[in-house]
Amino acid sequence: MNANTQRLLVPGPAGQIECAIDLPSVPPIGTAVICHPHPQHGGTMDNKVVQTLTRSVMQLGWRSVRFNFRGIGASQGGWDDGVGEIDDALAVIDAQRDASAPLLLAGFSFGGYVASQAAQRLPDGAKAAQLVLVGPSTEKQAMATVPPETIVVHGEVDEVVPLSATLAWARPQSLPVIVLPGVGHFFHGQLSLLKTVIVRELLGRAAL
Repeated sequence: MNANTQRLLVPGPAGQIECAIDLPSVPPIGTAVICHPHPQHGGTMDNKVVQTLTRSVMQLGWRSVRFNFRGIGASQGGWDDGVGEIDDALAVIDAQRDASAPLLLAGFSFGGYVASQAAQRLPDGAKAAQLVLVGPSTEKQAMATVPPETIVVHGEVDEVVPLSATLAWARPQSLPVIVLPGVGHFFHGQLSLLKTVIVRELLGRAAL
């Protein structure tokens, strides 16, 4: 993402996992692990929405960790129908989190599904302090139930994941969904708005 991005490999269940680390301009308040969209449909850790999530959390002082799911970029292994990809996320969290500092989990599209499942599987005492889901894959994947403070942002005219699917998933949880009017799945031309919303929502929760 920038000249200071550090790229490294961490051990995973299917081999090495490629990660990209970006540091904020101040001492980090914690680690944010960000999951990318569907690897079989061109999703990588360099996706523009993933990078927008990175910029958002860095602005607030988080150390950002993006990574490629198995079989993407320099990550070893192959597509595992969403099962192994959750294991990949958990391996990155285990390798990169600081147990003494907060953890933030985020994901876009398929990555939102992975982040929700990974958040649920973290043991008590090691849960994420915050979960951010952008255009989560609520129609084709089995999204987990998430904490009530989870931030969910969805485009009104999402052509990949219908807004109705995300509302149907959120409704039984009484979970608010932030809808961006006229915005599609990939947030074309609206990345600045997405960043503004995420930063605002994270700041609001930090003040609680």
